[in-house]
Amino acid sequence: MRLTLRYGARTAEYDVHESPRLTAKLRIHVEPGGALTVEAPAGTPEVKIRAGVQKRARWIMDHIDRFEGYRRHALARDYSNGETHFYLGRRYKLKIIIDPSVKRSMRLVAGRLEVTSPKGDTTDIRLALQRWYRERALAYFTSRMSRMAADLPWVDAAPPIKLLTMKRYWGSCSPRGAVTLNPSLIKAPAHCVEYVLLHELCHLAEHNHSPQFYALLGRYMPEWREAKAELDGLAEMLLVA
Repeated sequence: MRLTLRYGARTAEYDVHESPRLTAKLRIHVEPGGALTVEAPAGTPEVKIRAGVQKRARWIMDHIDRFEGYRRHALARDYSNGETHFYLGRRYKLKIIIDPSVKRSMRLVAGRLEVTSPKGDTTDIRLALQRWYRERALAYFTSRMSRMAADLPWVDAAPPIKLLTMKRYWGSCSPRGAVTLNPSLIKAPAHCVEYVLLHELCHLAEHNHSPQFYALLGRYMPEWREAKAELDGLAEMLLVA
């Protein structure tokens, strides 16, 4: 069934699929490509589906706009003034300051990423940005994982974290409990980062992807499927060098 959501002057079409897994609530998905789909319990009246989707109209349109923003800015990087880069799901413009008397440095200030470089060439700016991402990623991941681990009964202490640039994966957990994370994950929205961290922490109890693993993940993050789908859809954009 295909229906149309109207919100002010805007419209969005969506497909409705019956799901035997659901018993009461609708599941609404905004895909990174902009597609809108709705899962509904079998036999749900159309009027109830329309009302449920309409209730989330603002949330839906906000997500559609956000993904459009990601796609619009997912271009090959040339590290020039005004170029957009992501940090924790938000876009920041790059400001380059050339000063031959100082060492290469970078900081987040006044809603922009400010790079000071003695040369100002592409390689110098790219290296400054990559180093800043890695430093931010290690600090953020370590802090968040420590807080999450404290609330999980099967974790005695937060595991050590290693950063590794990967083309396909956001993270992994070794049989000995060491966690490896992709520094580019720091570009993703915070709830997507939380999903990856919890995913790896759950592997300390279930070092597999068994039903028990997913039950554990779902217990501590009921919306993990939505976070995973969003992160999967953003991967190509966030992993742009």
